[in-house]
Amino acid sequence: MKHITLIFACAIFCSAQADAAPILPPMASIPAGVFTMGSTEPRIGDGSHNPAEGPPHEVRVAAFRLAKYETTVAQFRQFVAATGYRAAGECWAFDRTDGIALKESGWNAPAHAPTDYHPVICVSWNDATAYVQWLARETGRPFRLPSEAEWEYAARAGTSTKYSSGDHPEQLCTYANMKDRRFKAAALRDHGLDMLVTDCDDGAEYTAVVGMYAPNGYGLHDMMGNVAEWVADCQHPDYRGAPADGAAWIRGCEAEGDYFITRGGSYSSSRQVLRSAARGHGGRGNASSLGEGFRIAEDTGSCMASACTEGDAAFVEALASARQARD
Repeated sequence: MKHITLIFACAIFCSAQADAAPILPPMASIPAGVFTMGSTEPRIGDGSHNPAEGPPHEVRVAAFRLAKYETTVAQFRQFVAATGYRAAGECWAFDRTDGIALKESGWNAPAHAPTDYHPVICVSWNDATAYVQWLARETGRPFRLPSEAEWEYAARAGTSTKYSSGDHPEQLCTYANMKDRRFKAAALRDHGLDMLVTDCDDGAEYTAVVGMYAPNGYGLHDMMGNVAEWVADCQHPDYRGAPADGAAWIRGCEAEGDYFITRGGSYSSSRQVLRSAARGHGGRGNASSLGEGFRIAEDTGSCMASACTEGDAAFVEALASARQARD
C-alpha cells in the first residue's frame, strides 16, 4: 500500500511539474555568526582525495539560506526536461572486478534514481553548477552552490564536536545514511566487496529518500551521509590563505588539476569522512554514484517573505509521502 501511495503521489506531482515553475525546496534560514573552521585531524587515508583540514581558522559568515534537503531526482529531472541539458554520461561506480570503475551510466539510471525523492547522484560539479544557474535564471532569486565555509558552518549548527550530533560515532546511524552493517551486506551481495563499516544500522543499503534522518540544529537533513555535496570552492591543499568572510575560495586553485571540494560524505563513507570538518574533492566533470550530489544555497537580501523558505507545497507533500512509504 505504501508503494502504491508513493507511485500515485509521484504521478500527480511529476506530471503537474513538467511545464510548471521550478520546484523550490524548503529552505532553512542560517543566521550570521563566527566559527572556527577546520581541525587538526591528519589527512584521511593517503590524502589524495582529502585536502588538509588545517590550519583551523576563524571565519565570519553572513546570514544565508540553505536547502533543508539535498537536491532530488525530481528537481534535477525537471531541469533536464526544461533545458535539454546533457549531464555526465559516465559515472564512477562499485565494480566486482576492480572495486571501483568508470561506467557508462547516468543520474537517471534506475539503480541511481530509485524514486524521484532520492538525492540525485552521478552528477558532476559542472552539472550542479548548471542546475543552480538555471534555477536562478528561472526564479530571479540568487540561488547558487554554498561556499565551503558556509557549508561547514551550517553543518556544525553551533557545535564544535566532531559531528553535529556529538563526538560519539555510535549515534551516527540516527543522523546519517553511512557505511554501516546494512551497506556492508549489500556491497558484498551486489559487488563482491567486503567493507569495514561502523557497527550500526541506518536502515538503508545505498542512498535513501532525502530527509529520512534526524536534522541538525539548523533543521538541515543529511548534512552527514546519503550523498557528498559539491560546494562552490575549488581545491587548495589546506586553509593557508583561505577567505575569512565565508566567501567561496575560487582563486589560486591547486595546480594539480581542475578539482572542486565535496563535503559531508555519502552512504558509502566511513565515520571519519562524516565529521563536520572533513573535506573531499572531485574533478570538475567527475560524476560518481559513490556518490556526489548537492544542495542549493541562496543569498537572503532579495527575498525576505516566509514564502522564500516554505518551498513548493506540492513537492513538500509528495516528499512527505515518499518518506512515509520508506518508513
